[in-house]
Amino acid sequence: MMDKGHEIDASKANICRHLTRAAKETPASLAVAVQKRSLFGKLRYEELTFGQLNTDSNAIAQALNDHGIKRGMKAVLMVTPSLDFFALTFALFKAGIVPILVDPGMGVKNLKQCFDEAKPDAFIGIPKAHIARCLFGWGKPSVRRLLTVGGNDVFANIFGGTTLKALLKRNTVIKPRSKMHQAIDYDIAKLKNDEMAAILFTSGSTGTPKGVVYTHAMFEAQISVLKNDYGIAHGERDLATFPLFSLFGPALGMASIVPDMDASKPITANPDSLFAAIEQYQCTNMFVNPALIERLGKAGTQHHKPHTLPSIKRVISAGAPATISSISRFSKMLKDGVEVLNSYGATESLPLTMIGSDQLMKTTDVTDNGGGICVGQAVDGVDIAIIAITDDPITTWDETLRLPVNQIGEIVVKGPMVSRAYYHRDHATVQAKITDGANTVRHRMGDLGYLDDSGQLWMCGRKAHRVEANRVAVASDKLPYFSIPCERIFNTHSSVKRTALVGIERHGETVPLLCVELNKGTSLTDDTARNTFFAELKTIGAKHQQTVGIVDFLIHSNFPVDIRHNAKIFREKLAVWAQKEGKAS
Repeated sequence: MMDKGHEIDASKANICRHLTRAAKETPASLAVAVQKRSLFGKLRYEELTFGQLNTDSNAIAQALNDHGIKRGMKAVLMVTPSLDFFALTFALFKAGIVPILVDPGMGVKNLKQCFDEAKPDAFIGIPKAHIARCLFGWGKPSVRRLLTVGGNDVFANIFGGTTLKALLKRNTVIKPRSKMHQAIDYDIAKLKNDEMAAILFTSGSTGTPKGVVYTHAMFEAQISVLKNDYGIAHGERDLATFPLFSLFGPALGMASIVPDMDASKPITANPDSLFAAIEQYQCTNMFVNPALIERLGKAGTQHHKPHTLPSIKRVISAGAPATISSISRFSKMLKDGVEVLNSYGATESLPLTMIGSDQLMKTTDVTDNGGGICVGQAVDGVDIAIIAITDDPITTWDETLRLPVNQIGEIVVKGPMVSRAYYHRDHATVQAKITDGANTVRHRMGDLGYLDDSGQLWMCGRKAHRVEANRVAVASDKLPYFSIPCERIFNTHSSVKRTALVGIERHGETVPLLCVELNKGTSLTDDTARNTFFAELKTIGAKHQQTVGIVDFLIHSNFPVDIRHNAKIFREKLAVWAQKEGKAS
């Protein structure tokens, strides 16, 4: 949690210390650049230096305090990636105001539930967010302060209280975004280790969205991993495609280059815009999810002369496992020796492990034969344990819970970046957290996997996605089917794009069934072709212990997946669909 030469009192932390230090040491260096596309399609860029970002965030922090939004209050922040987004977020952190960050892609119903649970004191958003707040009653019982970012005073008076611009004008002493970026003092709040710094809601792609309580100590731990394990250095430039990660840029002394894209729907991004931003600023780092790796890889290699990214020296992928094929295609744009670093983690604890693409390529045979997906070794300071599969809560950690290597169970993690609780979700906290000593908790990931002899972690799918069914064809009839091992075996068929294991009820028993999405252009137009295809799948399944007994298949035209990653399959929806289909072929 401490970087050499800049030790801090770990019990009193605020990640904004990194920004203030950068503003003092390199005030004229670029901190943020936001790409904009005009109505005529021309790209332009808005920029802030470290000095300007520090000055802006100081000014906004003071203005928020003068407006009655003070330390300990909670504020919804619904602002699109922009210069104001960065300045506002750092201002909230500096003031000790707790930002509530949500993924707009989670849907109106989930958003209302999130705000009802978080009970925000203030709502800071763009005009569109305020209109939605009024229409759907977001935060209505608790919100007492409104702030509009963008828009005019007339709109703000009707829907959003006051504008950020008007709020800053009230203080004639403060001149934000000054070209002189002169220092404006603000007494940054120092929070205790267990004091709430932010509430980050999970996306809801694997269950109901839950508010994860973040502390500045957690942020410090994440910054430490990015510096020490990933090797990110001061002065780098990052193509920031995910708003939360983009905030780490200025904290690391790295410029965040924000492309013109909808961060909640990366699959819709225009590859040319991203390539242009990388070239414009000679980005050295990229943080991209699997959907973007797939999209950029296809765009960059579809021409006679492949696109190249010579300035990139590191690619970080997280959110879901990227496919080997998409990584291989994307890597053709990179210089020799530059790897895609795949990370494993969750909102509650990130990052936990890391594996480079070179090493990942060597694990394909194991994966294709039902061994799960390798997600690498634990990063520094993280302890990974595997425990027996149970849906019951576990209150206190005991080393006897730890399973031997190569045995599948639930993944449990401990480390300085692991969250301690969900906000106002006591039941969820009890289900997910295990007390380990006076001030430490372990987090149950809800994922299944195992550790191999060398300490590498292998993912075998969500605990909730396992299918408990009688397996008379193997030694134990109580061995469950695990989603990733089963699906990866069947995915080796040349006509298969992806598969999803679900359980359906038939004659009072749970039966495993495989939903199949075919490759684009593959068509099984008649019963003969379909039966031949299913027979081939049965033959594949019979060769592996993990899939023996899976003999029911249904073809689905287009799997329902999460918006952000375009990779997390909504198996619950597929299970309902499969059950309605009746007897499978």
